[in-house]
Amino acid sequence: MEAPMVVGCAVAAAAYAGRYSILAWNAFKARPPRLRRFYEGGFQSTMTRREAALILGVRERSPTDKIREAHRRVMVANHPDGGGSHYLASKINEAKEIMFGKVKASGSAF
Repeated sequence: MEAPMVVGCAVAAAAYAGRYSILAWNAFKARPPRLRRFYEGGFQSTMTRREAALILGVRERSPTDKIREAHRRVMVANHPDGGGSHYLASKINEAKEIMFGKVKASGSAF
């Protein structure tokens, strides 16, 4: 007589555990995505290599192909023809030039 009672309790426990795991999985999937931390400061008067790397989202010693891809990705997102700012586009281009070692003497056009 005890065997059906034990089996019934085990089945009920398994059902509650399954229900809890399904609810936990749905809550896990519904959480908001983790937000990236972006550089919070403004632009410096003369751009440094560190600032250029932060603008492009690469490391200071990244290879040139990674810098080109990062420049393209950031420029597409901020291009003036797509509703972006001319000032930001000039800063992105200046960051690419600094990362490639082509330092402009005058800095930004703005």
